[in-house]
Amino acid sequence: QVQFLESGGGLVQPGGSLGLSCVALGFTFSDYAMNWYRQAPGKERELVATITRAGDNTVYPASVHGRFTVSRDNVKNTSYLQMRNLKPEDTAKYYCDVPQIGRGQGTQVTVSS
Repeated sequence: QVQFLESGGGLVQPGGSLGLSCVALGFTFSDYAMNWYRQAPGKERELVATITRAGDNTVYPASVHGRFTVSRDNVKNTSYLQMRNLKPEDTAKYYCDVPQIGRGQGTQVTVSS
Protein backbone atom coordinates (compact mmCIF):
# COMPACT_ATOMS: atom_id res chain seq x y z
CA GLN A 1 0.00 0.00 0.00
CA VAL A 2 1.38 3.37 -1.03
CA GLN A 3 1.73 5.82 1.84
CA PHE A 4 3.32 9.21 2.33
CA LEU A 5 3.96 10.20 5.93
CA GLU A 6 4.69 13.91 6.24
CA SER A 7 5.85 15.67 9.36
CA GLY A 8 7.56 18.81 10.56
CA GLY A 9 5.03 21.54 9.95
CA GLY A 10 4.13 24.15 12.50
CA LEU A 11 4.17 27.81 13.43
CA VAL A 12 7.33 29.83 12.92
CA GLN A 13 8.14 33.52 13.06
CA PRO A 14 9.15 35.43 9.93
CA GLY A 15 12.82 34.88 9.26
CA GLY A 16 12.77 31.52 10.99
CA SER A 17 13.49 28.03 9.73
CA LEU A 18 11.56 24.81 9.54
CA GLY A 19 12.21 21.34 8.18
CA LEU A 20 9.70 18.96 6.67
CA SER A 21 10.05 15.23 6.15
CA CYS A 22 8.18 12.79 3.93
CA VAL A 23 8.54 9.05 4.34
CA ALA A 24 7.34 7.16 1.27
CA LEU A 25 6.18 3.57 1.58
CA GLY A 26 4.80 0.89 -0.68
CA PHE A 27 6.84 1.48 -3.81
CA THR A 28 10.48 1.68 -4.90
CA PHE A 29 11.24 5.19 -3.77
CA SER A 30 14.58 5.42 -5.54
CA ASP A 31 12.91 4.86 -8.94
CA TYR A 32 11.10 8.18 -8.87
CA ALA A 33 11.76 11.87 -8.76
CA MET A 34 9.95 13.68 -5.98
CA ASN A 35 8.16 17.01 -5.83
CA TRP A 36 7.11 19.24 -2.99
CA TYR A 37 4.06 21.42 -3.52
CA ARG A 38 2.25 23.95 -1.40
CA GLN A 39 -1.22 25.38 -1.47
CA ALA A 40 -2.60 28.29 0.47
CA PRO A 41 -6.34 28.92 0.89
CA GLY A 42 -7.77 30.53 -2.21
CA LYS A 43 -4.56 30.10 -4.18
CA GLU A 44 -3.39 27.66 -6.81
CA ARG A 45 -1.09 24.83 -5.95
CA GLU A 46 2.54 25.79 -6.38
CA LEU A 47 5.49 23.51 -7.06
CA VAL A 48 8.28 24.54 -4.68
CA ALA A 49 10.93 21.87 -5.17
CA THR A 50 11.83 18.92 -7.34
CA ILE A 51 14.58 16.39 -6.74
CA THR A 52 15.75 13.71 -9.13
CA ARG A 53 15.76 10.00 -8.35
CA ALA A 54 19.37 9.94 -7.24
CA GLY A 55 19.15 13.31 -5.57
CA ASP A 56 21.82 14.76 -7.83
CA ASN A 57 19.73 17.57 -9.24
CA THR A 58 17.17 19.93 -7.76
CA VAL A 59 14.92 22.63 -9.15
CA TYR A 60 13.18 25.51 -7.40
CA PRO A 61 10.96 28.37 -8.51
CA ALA A 62 12.14 31.92 -7.99
CA SER A 63 9.78 32.37 -5.04
CA VAL A 64 11.79 29.98 -2.85
CA HIS A 65 15.16 29.73 -4.60
CA GLY A 66 18.01 30.24 -2.16
CA ARG A 67 15.74 29.70 0.86
CA PHE A 68 14.44 26.15 0.39
CA THR A 69 16.57 23.03 0.04
CA VAL A 70 15.21 19.63 -0.93
CA SER A 71 17.11 16.42 -0.30
CA ARG A 72 16.45 12.72 -0.08
CA ASP A 73 17.75 9.56 1.54
CA ASN A 74 16.89 6.58 -0.65
CA VAL A 75 17.93 4.14 2.07
CA LYS A 76 15.38 5.63 4.46
CA ASN A 77 12.78 6.24 1.70
CA THR A 78 12.60 9.82 2.91
CA SER A 79 12.65 13.26 1.36
CA TYR A 80 13.36 16.44 3.28
CA LEU A 81 12.46 20.05 2.64
CA GLN A 82 14.53 22.51 4.64
CA MET A 83 13.11 26.02 4.65
CA ARG A 84 14.89 29.10 5.98
CA ASN A 85 14.24 32.84 6.06
CA LEU A 86 10.55 32.06 6.00
CA LYS A 87 8.07 34.76 5.04
CA PRO A 88 4.37 35.14 5.79
CA GLU A 89 3.65 34.36 2.13
CA ASP A 90 5.17 30.91 2.65
CA THR A 91 2.17 30.04 4.79
CA ALA A 92 0.47 27.05 3.17
CA LYS A 93 -0.11 23.34 3.39
CA TYR A 94 2.92 21.51 2.03
CA TYR A 95 2.70 18.17 0.23
CA CYS A 96 5.21 15.65 -0.99
CA ASP A 97 4.27 14.16 -4.33
CA VAL A 98 5.59 11.44 -6.58
CA PRO A 99 4.27 11.66 -10.13
CA GLN A 100 2.05 8.72 -11.10
CA ILE A 101 2.24 7.32 -7.58
CA GLY A 102 0.51 9.72 -5.25
CA ARG A 103 0.99 12.41 -2.63
CA GLY A 104 0.75 12.91 1.07
CA GLN A 105 -2.00 14.48 3.15
CA GLY A 106 0.04 17.60 3.68
CA THR A 107 1.49 19.39 6.65
CA GLN A 108 0.62 22.96 7.60
CA VAL A 109 3.29 25.63 7.73
CA THR A 110 2.29 28.97 9.23
CA VAL A 111 4.66 31.92 9.23
CA SER A 112 3.46 34.62 11.57
CA SER A 113 4.64 36.83 14.37
